[in-house]
Amino acid sequence: MSVLIDKFDVFAGGFWLTLQICVLAAIGALILGAVMAVLRISPVPPLRAVGTAYVTVFRNMPLTVVMFFAAFGLPALGSNADFLRIPVLDSLFTRLGTDLPYFRFALLALVLYTAAFVCEALRSGVNAVPPGQAEAARSLGLTFGQNLRHVVLPQSWKASVVPLGSVIIAMIKNSALIGFFGVVGDLSQTADQLTSAEGYAFIPVAVGISIGYLIMTVPLGALLDRLEKRQAVAR
Repeated sequence: MSVLIDKFDVFAGGFWLTLQICVLAAIGALILGAVMAVLRISPVPPLRAVGTAYVTVFRNMPLTVVMFFAAFGLPALGSNADFLRIPVLDSLFTRLGTDLPYFRFALLALVLYTAAFVCEALRSGVNAVPPGQAEAARSLGLTFGQNLRHVVLPQSWKASVVPLGSVIIAMIKNSALIGFFGVVGDLSQTADQLTSAEGYAFIPVAVGISIGYLIMTVPLGALLDRLEKRQAVAR
């Protein structure tokens, strides 16, 4: 188990990179998932069809396939991910030191995949809002957008918080795949480096990697349990 101490800086670097990509992917998935949820409940059939098609495709496609296309398909469309370069993100990646090969592709894959589940979690929250609330808002002359912004979404967030947290926890665990698709320095790639290249025993390294993921998921799970109990008391 001495590898946990001897290579603590390596584990810490892998944890930091994994944490960064998980936070960025969570933010992106929440934004895209919210947009898709609005499309899914839109009264406009073409928009509703777009939201439904998106969720159907990504929710039923293995993350490994999404990662594969992101890692090996997207680079063929433009060198150095030029078509994914956004000035704000460029500045953020530079400050974090994470503008690494395939980092953008892995981030995009996690966002696209997780957003489908975020969409369904939000839609379940919207369905939990009593229909009379939306009908009352329409009778007052509120448009669809105003109805969502002022009446439906504020109430749906309460019912969506716990499912959304479960989706984010699943996304953190799914991020273990990114090291096998070109992202250098994350926790899973760190394990491969220590066991294959440096010859350390697998079990101690696996324990160190597991601790890293538990540090991210256990506190979030405890927070969700607390929120769930508070909601149960409120009912």
